[in-house]
Order: sequence, then structure tokens, then C-alpha cells
Amino acid sequence: MQFNASELSRLIRHRRSIPPEQFDPTKKVDDSLIEEMLENGNWAPNHGLTEPWRFVVFSGNGLNQLGLFQADLYRKLTPIADFKQPKYDKLLQRPLLASHVIAVGMKRQKSGKIPEVEEIEATACAVQNMLLTAAAHNVSGYWTTGGVTYDEEAKTFFGLESADKLLGFLYIGFPLKWTEGKRHPIQEKVKWVR
Repeated sequence: MQFNASELSRLIRHRRSIPPEQFDPTKKVDDSLIEEMLENGNWAPNHGLTEPWRFVVFSGNGLNQLGLFQADLYRKLTPIADFKQPKYDKLLQRPLLASHVIAVGMKRQKSGKIPEVEEIEATACAVQNMLLTAAAHNVSGYWTTGGVTYDEEAKTFFGLESADKLLGFLYIGFPLKWTEGKRHPIQEKVKWVR
């Protein structure tokens, strides 16, 4: 099977993390693209074929449910002296800026044979497949670990158990403007041993 390697390189370098505050609120991503992203995520490499990635997709009224859940959990877990209304409001409203929000979870292998870090890495590979799929359609996928990502109490809402991990949220939408990317030269980050 032959693929166009230069097109793949262009796609990888085209992908951007554009936050939902810069999405076009008038345009929604079709569910069929979300399904394609999920299917391509499902083909990520993973040690032992454990396929640890788990996703919960929020759209339409589901975005309201996600915002309410996050804001209410923040209120419940935050001492009154530390509570910040702007943070509460952001948790409540930010999901509404996206066409879809995909919660990213890692389902821990029951036997624990595969190291946890490898299950997290496999899930990250699945997310990268999804982000590249979105970029191929000029759609932004913004992976954030904000909100309730690291709150143990959040896991059950996303169908996760105590040994599992919530790894963040992909905010999906059409950006108002595709930004230019920057990277330092790869030569600064590589050592060859020959």
C-alpha cells in the first residue's frame, strides 16, 4: 500500500491547538467527523493490545450537562474561602464554546501487567490520531487538562473506576483563524549515536 509521505508530513505540521474561545460559534462539526476521529483513535499503537482509551462525547445539550457537572463539582470540593466565581463561571460556560467536547479516559488493565504509564501513552497516541484527523478537515482539537480532570470524584461521571485515569478534554470546533505554528529546530533536541 502506498501513501503520500509528504502530505502526511504537511498534515502533522498543520495541526494546531486552538482554544475554544477562538472557535466560530456559528459552525458545528458534523457527528460523522467525530466518529471518524474516534475510529482513527482506536487504531493507536498499544502494548498488549489492551486498547485502554475511553471517550465520552458531549454535544448539544450534553455540553450544558458537562458544564454543570464541572461547575457543581468545583463548588462541592472547594472551601468557601477559596471559591472563585470566575472559575465557576468558566467551568460552566466553556464547554458551550465548542461544537463537541470529548472526555479522554484511560481504562486500566485489570491484571496490571502492562505498566500504567504505557496505558497513558497509548491513550495519548489515540488522541494524536484524533487530532490529526480533525486537522485534516481544518477542525481544531484542543486538548486541555483543566476543569475536573484530576479530581478523583469526577471519574464515575465519565464511566471510569478508581484505577482508571481521566486525562482531559478535547474541545472540537472550527477556528475563526488557523494560527501559524512554531517549533525550535529539531537539532536542539536530538543526539545521534552512530
